[in-house]
Amino acid sequence: MPKRIVLACAFALAPALLGAQESIDREMMARIRDEGMNRSQAWAMIDTLATVIGPRLTASPAYLRAAHWARDRMTATGLAGVRLEAFPFGRGWELDRFALEMTAPRYAPLIGYPDAWSASTAGEITGTPVVIAGLSADSVERMRARLRGAIVMTQPMMTTFIREDRINPTAANAPPDVAPVPPAVRPAARPGPTEAQRIAAILHDAGVGAVLRPSRGEHGTLFLQTRDAGVSAVPSVVVSGEHYNNLLRLIDDGVPVTVRVNVQARYLTQDTSGYNVIAELPGSDPQLKDEVVMIGAHLDSWHAATGATDNADGVATVLEAMRILKAVGAHPRRTIRVALWGGEEEGLLGSRAWVAQHLAGDANRAARDRMSVYLNIDPGYGPVYGFFSEGNREAKALFDAWLEPFRDVGARRNVIAGIGNTDHLSFIAAGVPGFNPIQEYAGYDVRIHHTNMDTMERMRPEDVKEAAVVFAAFAYNAAMRDGMMPRGR
Repeated sequence: MPKRIVLACAFALAPALLGAQESIDREMMARIRDEGMNRSQAWAMIDTLATVIGPRLTASPAYLRAAHWARDRMTATGLAGVRLEAFPFGRGWELDRFALEMTAPRYAPLIGYPDAWSASTAGEITGTPVVIAGLSADSVERMRARLRGAIVMTQPMMTTFIREDRINPTAANAPPDVAPVPPAVRPAARPGPTEAQRIAAILHDAGVGAVLRPSRGEHGTLFLQTRDAGVSAVPSVVVSGEHYNNLLRLIDDGVPVTVRVNVQARYLTQDTSGYNVIAELPGSDPQLKDEVVMIGAHLDSWHAATGATDNADGVATVLEAMRILKAVGAHPRRTIRVALWGGEEEGLLGSRAWVAQHLAGDANRAARDRMSVYLNIDPGYGPVYGFFSEGNREAKALFDAWLEPFRDVGARRNVIAGIGNTDHLSFIAAGVPGFNPIQEYAGYDVRIHHTNMDTMERMRPEDVKEAAVVFAAFAYNAAMRDGMMPRGR
């Protein structure tokens, strides 16, 4: 056999050999499983976050209540170094009152919800909507006199509803598992404002009364995830696609339509920080205790529902994982750190700020070199089926060995593919291995994610138990092995 073929075979077999040689403490795995499945506290934690505290928009009073609750929970669990770490964010926002109704040609309440950081209306506004859908900025500018105090419909009829969920990569019908491709370099943005930005500025400067736009969701599902527009903010409401379309049909048919809108909200500027919540289970090995295995989830949510799957269940998973490890008397060789991030929904802001302060750059080289791995939990809900390996075949081999004891309670398989748009990317950007699990996606993209339907009804207690057990086991295994997590590519 040619030498280069032998070498290729050796490199291909290396990850599998790594996993096969991995030592797993089966007795500890059994104890973790028993504690997590039979004495779980995860469901009660989700209920506290989603039902009692409710939506947790970053920098809102509810978010701060959740952060303080989580801090107290970590302290009660017996974790060390429990703390809130601030990062720059901006003003908070809280909705006080809202109404949206069609009053002519007949009365009908309309399904809608204000955007986060929407400005308030000047009291109750009633009028016939002005439709600017499809118009250029120059055309809208010529309508400026009609826009002052008006209810404006900015988009055409919604026809591109979200009707399919992503395919679960562990399902039988999943496409081939391939390593992630590095993102292409985006071309430089053109100088000057876009057409949409010009229109937004005209609406603000003209003193528009309220802006209505349709949701991409069907059956009354509202997708809400708009960031703070700052001084350019206007009263802005997302309307269910069906109700928005009906208003447009009436207007197109020449039927006089009247809509009533009232948005009353407050901006919160006394404290413009966001907050992450951090704690540790200290390592016990004198040679390895300064190395860190980290697990985490984002604590914030959007505001139109209770943020049950995005991401109260993730928060409960990592808190329960730490509780399990303490309850079974685990003494990990490396330190296991847990983090709850703020500002994830606005652009991974909490985890990016933490990584920038603690891991990035030459000044943090030593800390970065001691960070073994970060395990995040966010997109999806329900059990952990496996992990995205982000193209790291050595890590996948370890994950395969670690997942095997839990196949009978829902675990399926790990994949070499990656996933985007969540906090593990902050760590990958700094050169630290970061991973996120594969969970359930049925109904997630169509109905649940970032919508008014993200509620407790989407989940089952048994699934959350399994997720916490897997996270406790993975964190423990990573903290106990002789070497750190392979860096991969």
